[in-house]
Amino acid sequence: MKPHVSDAIILRHSDYGDADRIVIFYARDLGLLKGFARNARSSRRRFGAALEPFAQVRVHWIAPRGEGLASLREVELEDLRAGLRARLDALALAAYGCELVEELFGDGAPHPEVFDLLGAFLDAMAHGDGEGLPGIRLLLEMRLLRAAGYVPHLLHCSECGDAAAEAEVAFSAARGGRLCARCASGRAGLWLSPLTLGTLARCLKTADVLFSGFRFGAQTLLEGQAVLRDALALHLSRPLRSQAFLERFSVGHEPGKGG
Repeated sequence: MKPHVSDAIILRHSDYGDADRIVIFYARDLGLLKGFARNARSSRRRFGAALEPFAQVRVHWIAPRGEGLASLREVELEDLRAGLRARLDALALAAYGCELVEELFGDGAPHPEVFDLLGAFLDAMAHGDGEGLPGIRLLLEMRLLRAAGYVPHLLHCSECGDAAAEAEVAFSAARGGRLCARCASGRAGLWLSPLTLGTLARCLKTADVLFSGFRFGAQTLLEGQAVLRDALALHLSRPLRSQAFLERFSVGHEPGKGG
């Protein structure tokens, strides 16, 4: 069969048998794919470090017959993104971002804009100093929700359309997003500043691949994190394996309390 060549990002891998690996990668032209790399742990010429998570690669592969795994013939390493591996919090966020893409966009369809977004997200951590990781996470989650078609109402009440200025508004992803005090009627568990939702809305007007130049206050990060946690939980079929570890580095987390 004719080999395919795809630009891809390695999301994760698992060892199989004595020398093989099963690789999950996100291809720009085809979306999420699973492949089998025979002798990957002993063949440095064909694979080397190219199967490491978060690496930017070119994958030479053969499509499976039926529902099996693609056969990986060779993987060319373009960027290992070694910079993000120097910090444990950056590694945790990178793993979370890759798992989030796998869960939201594992439908077998191409999403080149998601590929570009994921690459820019990983680059931002690899080339930066890590000071803005909470903000990078907020931007990634907002943009992935939009790409998946799940953006909640942020600037007006999702039930009556009221956009009047209030000192505090409610938020419920299950009810569509922002709620005015009258519609909330004490039934919403999340109350926050409308300025936070305004900031999230403005973030969606920026380029998906832009992660530098943003400055978020502590309140925006804390409340934004709660909003996005609520919104994502509505659309994820399972708790993400990487999230519990990531929460150790989250805004407002206290060691020994929860997550």
